[in-house]
Amino acid sequence: MDIITIDKQGEKVRLDGISAAPPKKTDRDEAKRELETLGEELFDLQDLLWGAKMNSVLIVLQGRDTAGKDGTIKHVAGFLNPRGVSVTSFGVPSEEEKEHDFLWRIHRHTPRKGELAIFNRSHYEDVLVVRVHGLVPESLWKERYGHIRDFEEMLAEHGTLILKYFLHISREEQEQRLVEREKEPRKAWKLNAGDWEDREHWDDYTQAYEEALSRTSAKKAPWTIVPADSKWYRNLVVARSLVEALRPYRQAWQDRLDEVGVRKKTELEAWRKSR
Repeated sequence: MDIITIDKQGEKVRLDGISAAPPKKTDRDEAKRELETLGEELFDLQDLLWGAKMNSVLIVLQGRDTAGKDGTIKHVAGFLNPRGVSVTSFGVPSEEEKEHDFLWRIHRHTPRKGELAIFNRSHYEDVLVVRVHGLVPESLWKERYGHIRDFEEMLAEHGTLILKYFLHISREEQEQRLVEREKEPRKAWKLNAGDWEDREHWDDYTQAYEEALSRTSAKKAPWTIVPADSKWYRNLVVARSLVEALRPYRQAWQDRLDEVGVRKKTELEAWRKSR
């Protein structure tokens, strides 16, 4: 899969030039089988992560309305053991949250070692929504790119593996999904006039996302642009990326667990001899 990952600050991003559709030769049935295989490996990797407690994992999901953040969580996180997973959705800040700096509410939900946290929207709303709708002065939100880079660098220094995904949906596909919500009674609860209003700011959001992706990408906090017009392909891309990011740590985590196992066995043998 020719997926774009940005891991260097300042790299130019032009979303209009990136397809939101899966490659033409991608077979849906093959993709489904690969997703199942990846899911099994992901479960094993998470088990090692939980036991070794050497690292934590933070997954950030950003995207326009209907891009599939909830669906990605359902289909990818569904492979994980709920014991070590947390999911946090960041909406409009509460009155208490507004009385603190913009990262205060975010930091409280970052994962402890051994855990995997998923953010459905995140601290990036504070350089996206606030920018497009003029909720804070430009001089304020521009400074936040640096604060975000420093925040993520600090998390990485403490062993957090940061994976950020922009779910890239086309304007046409978004309109189709919004219309489907109106026609489908079981999806009517998702209806929000604000989704249609935000479509009027499509170009503004595009510019905001492009600058955010460019200015906050780093080797230890990369952005992956996920084609999201097809839900099955979106899920595959995120699952594959996640497994590929965690796989290099497998041996270190296993070695730590082996060390713990030897120590525990020695302690048990000493206890038995003392009886």
